[in-house]
Amino acid sequence: MSFITLYLPRKLLSRCVGLLVHVPFPLGLSTAFIWIFSFFYRIRIDEAEKSISEYPSLGDFFCRKLKPGLRPIANGKVVHPCDSEVVQYGLLNQSKLIQAKGLSYRVDQLTNDPESLSKFDGGYFVTYYLCPTDYHRVHSPIDGMVTQTIYTEGDLWPVNKWSLNNIPNLYPKNERVYVELATEYGAVGVVFVGATNVGSIELSYDPTLKTNQNRGPKREQQAPPIEINKGDELGLFRMGSTVVVLFSRDFVSKIPSDSFKNPFVKVGGAFIS
Repeated sequence: MSFITLYLPRKLLSRCVGLLVHVPFPLGLSTAFIWIFSFFYRIRIDEAEKSISEYPSLGDFFCRKLKPGLRPIANGKVVHPCDSEVVQYGLLNQSKLIQAKGLSYRVDQLTNDPESLSKFDGGYFVTYYLCPTDYHRVHSPIDGMVTQTIYTEGDLWPVNKWSLNNIPNLYPKNERVYVELATEYGAVGVVFVGATNVGSIELSYDPTLKTNQNRGPKREQQAPPIEINKGDELGLFRMGSTVVVLFSRDFVSKIPSDSFKNPFVKVGGAFIS
């Protein structure tokens, strides 16, 4: 299927899937679709904020909120931003991030911000993969101020293992949203990366931004900056994808060496104490 994706109209297909899954079918039918989807992907429907009968479409259920208090925010400076699997992490050597064995890409290609070369050189990155089972809202990993948002148009390649191992510069090729936070320990970047069948990426603090809608790129300096607390919602995926979090070199000495013995993490879980 990954090879076939080479020849598909990925952006159009993803936009159509995004529209289709948000079609409100008659209540009983939508509930049946959600139940089948949840059963197939082993989704914990008891964690959802509402009963599945209250979601008008599969898409609304997919980007559901969780019950209040279900993901308590850990003490410490930095927490994980999403329910996900950590698929890569490490130092940004010469401002490069690892995509897969033998493949890397530059941080400025990912963010579409030339200044990120200096902001994150010698820093650290973590790549989180959200599968269909996961909760699909992304939260701030740290207290800070949102200072910049950059939406970059791009392709919508899948972000599965085949693609990671075979498509160079995969994440910089896909459409993405870069959110930069100013913190007391330096810059932190949260990058939402689109993928095939991700209907759109949306931001909680900017309802005007919705990706994969042919509205053109967007680059905005937040003036004044937007205050955000650790654990506050930043945005969401309407279907699954990847988040890359970038840390300046000021964080490196604080990162525990055994951070990812268990690569499966939950939003709000402790990262840096």
